[in-house]
Amino acid sequence: MNMLKTIIKGSMIVGALAMSFPTLAGNEDRIGSAGASEMLVNPWARSTAFGSAGVASTDGLEAQFANIAGLAFTDQTQIKFNYTNWLGDAGISLNSAGIAQRVGDQTVIALSLQAYGYGDIDITTVDLPEGGIGQFSPRKNIINIGFAREFSNSIYAGLNVKVLNENIANLKATGVAFDAGIRYVTGEQDQIKFGITLKNVGTPMSFTGDGLSKEILYQTTGGVATMVQRSASFEMPSLLAMGFSYDFIFDESSKLTAAAAFHANSFTNDQFNIGLDYGMAYDKAAFNIRAGFVGEKAIFNREESTNSLTGLTAGVSVDALLGENAIPLGFEYAMRTSNPFGIINTFGVTLSLK
Repeated sequence: MNMLKTIIKGSMIVGALAMSFPTLAGNEDRIGSAGASEMLVNPWARSTAFGSAGVASTDGLEAQFANIAGLAFTDQTQIKFNYTNWLGDAGISLNSAGIAQRVGDQTVIALSLQAYGYGDIDITTVDLPEGGIGQFSPRKNIINIGFAREFSNSIYAGLNVKVLNENIANLKATGVAFDAGIRYVTGEQDQIKFGITLKNVGTPMSFTGDGLSKEILYQTTGGVATMVQRSASFEMPSLLAMGFSYDFIFDESSKLTAAAAFHANSFTNDQFNIGLDYGMAYDKAAFNIRAGFVGEKAIFNREESTNSLTGLTAGVSVDALLGENAIPLGFEYAMRTSNPFGIINTFGVTLSLK
């Protein structure tokens, strides 16, 4: 009976928060009208392999993307480096790095960076359409500063601040966004979890720079003036995500986590996520295998789908104490399927100090 009461209580919390978010759920008329779509890309391997379904279960630094409340479950110090060949053979690199640090019995802070690289692109003009006058390198960077706290044995919450920068040779845009999330944990072994997070709520962005200016020659006087055009502003891809997970604990060394989540997107199709994570531990090592699926409208119809990703995810991770000093290192891998870009791979390494 007590278990039923806690489940009902958690459901009421999630439901009440969801009802306060009626204006941001998927509106098909607004699809494609936002910018900064890189904020929707999961940069971390373990939660990616899980189908990004870990709104209620992702812990540590990766919770800065999934649900910032999960940052509160960091043991002591966690350092991560991940690399993704974004969109397969498209030649786009996504490098991610971060550190999470416990600063008290109940508080954890984190700092992470995601940097997109698009390679060198030839500069072309109307007079020189073939280039040959130099190259430029577009960049997109996201800086995350996160804070999470344990308020009780059941309630955890956090706040994440994002600073976003996009630039090419002569144009740039900068914006600030916020994430907020909570997690509710219950069960005799804390095996039942609920999570809810509001993400990417921030200021409109617009591009500025010399790329919007053009010299004009006045034929009558021979004078030259500079005309500066103004760029239209665009919104960030805000969303609300709700999730649930359950741990099937077989014994002290093996556990299966099943999770489901729903992402209500403001400017893209809503998504549902499912994930499975089976973990085994042996002495000084642990092994996890993960699989997931991210579904949305027309995901199996390439003619109507608005997403190049086709939904399937999978991956593995190995954590071990290495060397005489027992350094706690973890290695992770995740894959995402896409059409027409093929397989998107994410590789990473994690140092976790307890």
